[in-house]
Amino acid sequence: MDAFFASAEQASKPSLRGKAVVVGGLGPRGVVATASYEARVFGVHSAMPMAQARRLAPNAAYLVPRFLFYRAISEQVMRLLRALSPLVEPLSLDEAFVDLEAGGAAWDEESARLAGERLRADIRDRTGLTGSVGLAASKMLAKIASEQAKPDGLVLIRPGTERALLGPMSVRILPGVGPATGDHLRRAGITTVEEIVEAGEDELVRLVGKAHGHGLYAMALARDERPVVAERDTKSVSVEDTYDVDIHDRIRVRLEVQRLADRCVRRLRGAGLSGRTIVLKVRRYDFSTLTRSETLRGPTDDPAVVREAAARLLESVDTTGGVRLLGVGVSGLADFTQEDLFAQAAGEERFEEEVAAEEPAEVVAGPAERRWPAGHDVRHAEYGHGWVQGSGLGRVTVRFETPDSAPGRVRTFRTDDPALEPADPLPLTPGGPVTPGAVTEPSV
Repeated sequence: MDAFFASAEQASKPSLRGKAVVVGGLGPRGVVATASYEARVFGVHSAMPMAQARRLAPNAAYLVPRFLFYRAISEQVMRLLRALSPLVEPLSLDEAFVDLEAGGAAWDEESARLAGERLRADIRDRTGLTGSVGLAASKMLAKIASEQAKPDGLVLIRPGTERALLGPMSVRILPGVGPATGDHLRRAGITTVEEIVEAGEDELVRLVGKAHGHGLYAMALARDERPVVAERDTKSVSVEDTYDVDIHDRIRVRLEVQRLADRCVRRLRGAGLSGRTIVLKVRRYDFSTLTRSETLRGPTDDPAVVREAAARLLESVDTTGGVRLLGVGVSGLADFTQEDLFAQAAGEERFEEEVAAEEPAEVVAGPAERRWPAGHDVRHAEYGHGWVQGSGLGRVTVRFETPDSAPGRVRTFRTDDPALEPADPLPLTPGGPVTPGAVTEPSV
């Protein structure tokens, strides 16, 4: 999908179409999750510190992610992919590998191209958004082709042309070559894929180790035998928050751990799973990161059990100097529990009420006060559906519009206005006007 989070926000908000949009954490330590193509013109890109993005594009719209909204769109796209083939391997909400041959959707170059074009059209018809398709004989090459196709395009790499295509590309194009490995190779005089081939396998093994060296050399020769795997087993479920200001109050730390435990259980239950091992993650003021874990007698999805275990783990961690990040996770997953089912059922209603009550705090960490995250949906008793443009000093500014309306009017309210309440996102209008292809992105 093309600039997925930002494109979804543009489709949902008529006033942002054609405008620079940046989605991510808005605090001092926030980072960019996705930037629209209009924002990328100013040099904004994913994983960039949000403070830097604001300097580069001060007039862009800065929004807090709406992950439930993105997941709903993602599932629509994934259903289209599964209609093409039983072998679909999701990589994230907006990206997946598909084995077209396994589903009989393609058997040669022409049928593959037709399948890809149909898929792009179906995605646009179903979601109003655009996706880019890369077609090739291996996962690595298909990924490269999809990057070349962005935005809103299709690229097919013909068999026999792979080596010539890869040769002049940066070593960073290969899976497993991150900044550290890239710098290490650069210091050895290797900056392109062709230079990896010229260096030879033995030299690669000497530089980066046996396993990594063999793999890199094979990929430089366009050899990638990895199959498309339909089911990727979930190893753990976890949530974490980074705080704008270090937390020093021990009571506040305990409350945050309880809140994270409840969020983790909510995600666990949403996946139909339970787990035996509770994990606590603490990043302290000096950036040192500690993890503590406790394994239970059997798998659980009881919020009280997870909260209590996380609290016990916290007792073994010194937080005197301050805490900048907290996380709670559950591993050792199963699709059943060994708790007292009657006791668990009795606590179910209370847990769901607690989670619903703290939903706004799920995006912006902090005390359990009423929050109005930028970009999130609201409904006013008189003016109807809208979204938060910003809030502060006891006021919240809302633009009232829907995906299929004209750009709406802006009004400001007190943050405690009883007529204003959080709302669920409205579905996108199929075939909507989002056209990220209007601004080109540099090719790989």
